[in-house]
Amino acid sequence: MRNESPPPSEAPGHLDALIATRLLALRQAKGLSLAELAELSGVSKAMISKVERAQSSPTAVLLGRLAAGLGVSLAQLLTEEKEKEAPQRLRTKAMQEVWRDPEAGYLRRQVAERGATGSGVELVEVELPRSAQVGYPRWSGKPYRQCLWMLEGALRVDYGDDRFELEPGDCLDFGVDRPLVFKALGRTACRYLLVASAD
Repeated sequence: MRNESPPPSEAPGHLDALIATRLLALRQAKGLSLAELAELSGVSKAMISKVERAQSSPTAVLLGRLAAGLGVSLAQLLTEEKEKEAPQRLRTKAMQEVWRDPEAGYLRRQVAERGATGSGVELVEVELPRSAQVGYPRWSGKPYRQCLWMLEGALRVDYGDDRFELEPGDCLDFGVDRPLVFKALGRTACRYLLVASAD
């Protein structure tokens, strides 16, 4: 299992500031007060306020709940909003945003942003440490599909009431219409690729 450090531009302070900016902008764009987003996401007003002021490093679970409450993808909270540009043919590794969950150690690399290639497909590489678990609620926004391709290690995915155990080479297709839980199994970390596309 590789153990790469994120580039300096993706240091925790930089990412906390980016998340703060994106969360505030998305909440305001949807015309939601702190209290309304708190009710939709199940995250307290105080915590949302801390995240928006970059006074707290949110976990993957917390970001998932905020994204679900806003009805946006996790990528929209973790990547800068860019002006419309011509589709990029090459997105080098150095251009790919990296974020690490401060609690679970979950590492997320935004390999390709949705729409950046003109295809409407998003690619995300995830590394989940040994025994780590990350859960997300059902999304409240526009549904989308995900296809998970297992690269290394073993992973359990709970998709609502359905449970799947994956090994390298396995592929799982699912949506965001049910709660999701990802848990690394076995004695090592695991790594997988998520491909997301509009339903």
